[in-house]
Amino acid sequence: MKEHELFRASSVMAVGTIISRITGFIGGVVMIATLGTALLADAFNVANTMPNILYNLLVGGALTAIFVPQLVRAFDDADGGHLFASRLVTTISGILLILVAVGVIFAPQLVYIYAPSFSTPGFETEREIAIAFTRYCLPQIFFLGLFTMLGQVANARGSFAPLMWAPIANNLVVIAVFSAFLLTWPTVSVDSITSTQIQILGWGTTAGIVIQALILIPVVKRSGIKIRPKWGVAGLGKSFSLAGWTLVYVLISQLGYLITVNVATTAAVESAKAGITTGVGFTPFKNAYLIMLLPYSIVTISIVTALLPHISKLAINKKIDDVKGQLLRAIKTVGVLTIPSSVAFLLFGPLITEVLFFSIDKNDSIYVGYVLSALSLGLVAFSINLVLIRGFNAFEDTRTQVRSILIINIISVALSYLFLAVLPSKWVTVGLGIA
Repeated sequence: MKEHELFRASSVMAVGTIISRITGFIGGVVMIATLGTALLADAFNVANTMPNILYNLLVGGALTAIFVPQLVRAFDDADGGHLFASRLVTTISGILLILVAVGVIFAPQLVYIYAPSFSTPGFETEREIAIAFTRYCLPQIFFLGLFTMLGQVANARGSFAPLMWAPIANNLVVIAVFSAFLLTWPTVSVDSITSTQIQILGWGTTAGIVIQALILIPVVKRSGIKIRPKWGVAGLGKSFSLAGWTLVYVLISQLGYLITVNVATTAAVESAKAGITTGVGFTPFKNAYLIMLLPYSIVTISIVTALLPHISKLAINKKIDDVKGQLLRAIKTVGVLTIPSSVAFLLFGPLITEVLFFSIDKNDSIYVGYVLSALSLGLVAFSINLVLIRGFNAFEDTRTQVRSILIINIISVALSYLFLAVLPSKWVTVGLGIA
């Protein structure tokens, strides 16, 4: 891929990503205005994050790593890759449906795994709210997976923009749902929220993901790939073999994120026991993380998404030097554009979040900024790591990725527990940003 072609493809996706992130951020602001940043918001975000964890770490990671390189190779099949795509989509969809059913049944156990502090005596209401939200949000798993698979089919055919633009529809639905809720019930708390209100927010959030996935169906049809229900694993052996190492990678990452949610919710509960009303748990971490991801999403993800199909072809043809050249060019571009963002977040984090989250208490918004400043320390390395991972994906080298993520998570988990042990509960989540 020539430099101007990479820039053009990345620019189209970047515009979609910018609009998506802006609308997503507006949705986040409305969510915080509705639920705040303390324990009620943590209960919702723990539940709403579960399907996203599986999407980003299981579906998003495994399928992106496997689907594009394998589908590019499948284009050389006699049928142009239609059978391969149909079998993979059908098989993965079946797995996801089973996962949803199991998750709904064992929602209480899932909440305990991710937020055991909600089982602390005196916090039973928060636990029940989190369980209810979890059951309404878990169906997102299937539609997030469908969105990823259809999007990767489009990517493999050279259609990059729809994958970046479809989330805008999801964000608009979320904005509409939470805005209507806020206008109808301006004040809601752990003690006052009803089961009907929980259903509205839970199902409303899930509806956005459903629409996001369905939008891609006509895009795939126009790409020329005909996907039909096709059961069976013939021809998928290599994909699932590759998935084995990718799933190990996923499990390690999942453990790291599990510790983050555990530690953050523990800090929130301990702070609440101490009479601290400022949100200092998972919700501040999540929102600071989303702000930190803005330059990462606009620059890094846009570049690597456009680059992966091309370097996969170069890897197939054993053009190692060309692959290295493409990766180095991508790393330089990513570095130039993410370093200024990292410095800005580090120096002006509290000021940025005070302006962005104007609708909530000043102490709550400033605390999000402290977490953002802590997270900014890893932005550049985080971005470069994704570029290198996509290089390993092109060569179908998942073992190296597993070793890398294992080292990263050992350090992160150790620091997380260290901060939980030595820092006052109010500052533990800031420590998580550093970890």
